[in-house]
Amino acid sequence: MQNWKKIIHHATFRYIDQSNIKFFYNEPLTALSSFAIDDALALSVSDGGSPPSIRLWVHPDTIVLGIPDARLPYINDGIQYLQKRGYRAVVRNSGGLAVALDNGVLNISLVLPGVKHLSIHTCYEAMVSFVQYMLRDLTDKIEAYEIVGSYCPGDYDLSIGGRKFAGISQRRVKDGAAIQIYLDVEGNGRERAEMIRQFYEVSHRGEKTKFSYPMVVPETMASLSELLDENISMEDMKSRVRLSLEELSNEVVVIDFSDSELGAFEKRLEQMKKRNEKIG
Repeated sequence: MQNWKKIIHHATFRYIDQSNIKFFYNEPLTALSSFAIDDALALSVSDGGSPPSIRLWVHPDTIVLGIPDARLPYINDGIQYLQKRGYRAVVRNSGGLAVALDNGVLNISLVLPGVKHLSIHTCYEAMVSFVQYMLRDLTDKIEAYEIVGSYCPGDYDLSIGGRKFAGISQRRVKDGAAIQIYLDVEGNGRERAEMIRQFYEVSHRGEKTKFSYPMVVPETMASLSELLDENISMEDMKSRVRLSLEELSNEVVVIDFSDSELGAFEKRLEQMKKRNEKIG
């Protein structure tokens, strides 16, 4: 596992905190628009229009589905189940499977240029090392490996004592990449996992499928607050992101979105809307 400084050689980073806003240039800031924003930023850093960036985002009561989830045999029943629970379902354009978002889950997007020369694994390792760095005063027990039984399992699941609190996905556009992590900061990780387990039960019903969907075991998941037995607030976590970024780079800047970035956002948002038409 490589650390941040072996991977990241950029002196300046752009910091974007959208965790508390409800609209982005007259569009409701939903998970749909968040993925479109990350695409626009990846294009911008790829073309040299923006420094590498870190963006924070939070979306209440949303289940982000992976592309394979949209092919579940009874996906419409699954969507109805989530809607009855008060959740909106969105199909993302990056890798992975179903993930639960709410006001206790912080999403961080690390948007990097020059990724044609960086492996997918190296970009994941940059995010892992960043999270380990910003939580170093609380724990040195964070590990990255697949937690079997978790939702959206992958090689870079972040866990403490075998219980997962974060997962990472990656989206590459031209020569830019958005490495996206969700962090279960507050709340009950097991309850989130139970909802995803029931979603798969309703949507799959044991049918034979080409894709192997996860068998979610709720006990494999927890929030950071639960794992560390600490009352870690979202505001504290956001402060940690900003401070860590300042310590790991020479300069942190806040820049308004350019006309070019807004144009790319509009195009990518339309693509996301089309992707989601089938699930209503």
